[in-house]
Order: sequence, then structure tokens, then C-alpha cells
Amino acid sequence: MGINDMVFWSTGIMLLLLFLKVPVFVSLLAGSLFYFVSSPDIPQQIIVQRVISGIESIPLLAIPFFVAAGVFMNYSGVTKRVLQFAEALTGHWTGALAQVNVLLSALMGGLSGSNLADAAMEAKMLVPEMVKRGYSNEFSSVVTATSAMITPLIPPGIAMIIYGSIANVSIGKLFVAGLGPGILLTIALMILVSIMSKRRHYMPIRDKRLPGKEILRSIKVALLPLMLPVVIIGGIRLGIFTPTEAGAVAIVYALLLGILYREMSLREFAIGLKETLINTTSIMLIIGAASAFAWILTRERIPQIVTEIVITHVSNKYLFLAIVNIFLLIVGMFIEGNAAMIVLVPLLAPMASAYGIDEIHFAMVFIFNMAIGALSPPMGTLMFVTCGITKCPIGNFIKEAVPFYILLAICLCLLTYIPILSTGIVNLVY
Repeated sequence: MGINDMVFWSTGIMLLLLFLKVPVFVSLLAGSLFYFVSSPDIPQQIIVQRVISGIESIPLLAIPFFVAAGVFMNYSGVTKRVLQFAEALTGHWTGALAQVNVLLSALMGGLSGSNLADAAMEAKMLVPEMVKRGYSNEFSSVVTATSAMITPLIPPGIAMIIYGSIANVSIGKLFVAGLGPGILLTIALMILVSIMSKRRHYMPIRDKRLPGKEILRSIKVALLPLMLPVVIIGGIRLGIFTPTEAGAVAIVYALLLGILYREMSLREFAIGLKETLINTTSIMLIIGAASAFAWILTRERIPQIVTEIVITHVSNKYLFLAIVNIFLLIVGMFIEGNAAMIVLVPLLAPMASAYGIDEIHFAMVFIFNMAIGALSPPMGTLMFVTCGITKCPIGNFIKEAVPFYILLAICLCLLTYIPILSTGIVNLVY
């Protein structure tokens, strides 16, 4: 059996197991293990070394830190205060609760760092109230899942940490770059929600805008939590701490808020540690397994071979970006985003560089594609997490989500072909 055949069969085994809904890290490990077993000249111990070395990365240490910070934020009363602030700003708009849902995701994106955690939180907090006030369960579920896509874009998104560590791109710059796509998606979703709410007669929470004093009071209540992204980006930019150390700073900040607000008990602190351990373990297992598979691709020079083929047949960088978008959208429908990132970034980033595409711009395009994949059937994790909590049938969810998929495609095109949306703020800050 030739080397290329072994790579082909390893990939086939991995994809087959993913289709059968075998856990992602098991599917990746099975494909990698087949390659090592079928290669007598390669010591099988290497697969263990690659899995371990894949997670022995200083930048990746930021993941458990930011996961913990997000969990502690939820237990310290931060979410409730940010929700009050979002409601104060949008409560008089048509479809007010849906607007609150979108805005809360944008504000919490800089605090939680996890789209699944954000979707689960809002599905529990907001969807029952939305349904009670006349919103359909399908619409409420779709708005919740779609708005959670903002989370990996707003710093400090975990996807940016993983991408930066793999592609050797400044994580600090990626944090800043995420603001552009995050703001774009937030505004686009609010416009779509407003249009759909008017057609369905989803009413505001109140008739008039709150008085200035009330809005100011809500800002004061939420000010300290909302300062966290500013502290993180400012500290990294000024060289006070690294992105990894920023995660530790975020934990301390969250715990201080818990003490200040007196809403996090020792029991909740212990529960938060348990949640952090579970969430971090699931992420790291995928990263380790995907690292082993990525090593196989690198050893067989698959990135170089594919790059030569693509450059030979595609001479236009804009056409290349279109092909990459279609490819990543399809991949995102079947493979978990973090795993796809570890396997594909070493493959696609050199190609983008060969076409002269800015590394920050391409990173944002890649991450946005993976965010869409988390919402797309048949394996969209955001879709399943949200529907699992709201009890919304998957078929109804997909039907209701069609306008949102169209909107996401438009945003992806804008992000792909207007680089300043990704790089503009970075150029200003750096």
C-alpha cells in the first residue's frame, strides 16, 4: 500500500466515523492510528508523542483560563447585569427580546469566549421568556443559536487562540481583528431581526425609550464586566501581559467581580471549576487528536502538494477565496470547528500567503466559516445544543433559519472581499 493510499484511507476512516456520530477526538485518533499501524517504518509511539505535544503549547494554556473566566462570570452575577444593560438599550425596539438576545451575545462574547456556553445560557434565560411573550419557539431558538456565532469573533474567542497558535499569527492582533466581523454580524442580525419582528408583530417590551438617568444607571451596573475586553486588549497591546497571561488576568477579574457583587458562593465556585475542567478536557482532547492527524498530512507533504495544484489551476486570489469559502462551509457541516482548524490551517494558510492574502484577513475568513459550520446541518453543534434545551424540532429550526443562512452568506462575502473589515481596527491599534 502506498503512502498516498494510507493517507486516503486514514481520512476516509475519520470521515466515516464522524458521519456515524462517533466523538470527534475518537474519529481523529482512529484515522491517525490506521496510518501508524499501516506504516511499518514509523514507530507507533509517535502517535502518543504527537497527541501530547499537540496540547503542550503555551498559547493554548489561555483556553482553560478564558473558559474558567467565562464560567465564573456567569456565577458572579455578571450575566444578569449585562442583560439589564442590553434590555435598557433595545427594550423599546420592535422585537425587543430578540434584539436583547443578539446584543447580549455581542456583549457576552468578550466575557465567555465559548459559543456553546453562550447559546446554552441564552436558551435557558431568554427563550422561555420570548415564547411567553408571543415569539415562536423556532424563531427564538434560531435567534439564540445564530447570535451565539458572534462569540468566537469578539475577543477573547477561543477559536482565535487555537488559530494563532497553529498558524503562528499574533493572538493579540487576532483579538483586535475580531471586533470588525463581530460588529458586522451584530448589526446585520439586528437589522434582520427587526424586519422579521415587524412582519410578525413581535412587540417591544415598553413603548418609549428609557430616560437618560435609567440608561446611565444600567451602564454603571454593567460597566465593570464590559471593561474586561478593554483590559485584555489594552494589556496585550501595551505589553503588560501576553495573551496567555491575559487569561489568568481574566480569571482574577471574574473572581473579584464575584466578591464585589457577593453573588458567587463557595459551592458555585466549585461547580465552576468542575465545568471548566469538563469543557477544557473536551477541547484539548480534540486538539491533541487533530494534532496527530495534522502531523500525518505534514509528513506526507500534503499542504505543499495541494498548494502547488491549486496555484497551478487558480491564478486569481479572489477565485481562490471563493473556493476556500465553499470548501470550508462544506467541511464545517460535518467536522467540529476546532478539529477542522487544526487539520486545515496548515494546509490553507500557506496557500493564502502564496496569493498575497493578509494573514489576519484570512484568519477571520476561516474563523467565520467555522462559526457558520457550527450552525449548519447535519452536525451543527450550536443547532443541537440550542434545540436540545428549547425542545425545538430540528426540521422546524432549519426551515426558520433560512433567512439567517442567507444573511450569513452575505456577511461572509463582505468579510471575504472587503479586507478592511478585518484589518482596519488592527491597523489603527498596531
